[in-house]
Amino acid sequence: MTAGELFLESLSSGVITQAEIDWLVSQQGRFSRSEQAAMQRLGRLLDHGQIQLGCRIAPHWQGKRQVLREWFVPLDRRSRSSLLRTT
Repeated sequence: MTAGELFLESLSSGVITQAEIDWLVSQQGRFSRSEQAAMQRLGRLLDHGQIQLGCRIAPHWQGKRQVLREWFVPLDRRSRSSLLRTT
């Protein structure tokens, strides 16, 4: 993870985790000038409530293929094999 990636992820999701803040604090001495400016902006966004401290939840469809393979029990073999070919 880089400071830029963390900044963009926080902007897009509106959330930053405590672990990410801890990482930022531990790495702040290594940041370039532009990274320091981005982290100051991130701090301001936190102060204004535009980014929240919390956790991110995995996307809903992330494990769809695995769920279909492991949990979906079709009525016959033919439908199972066609289902696995389409996913």
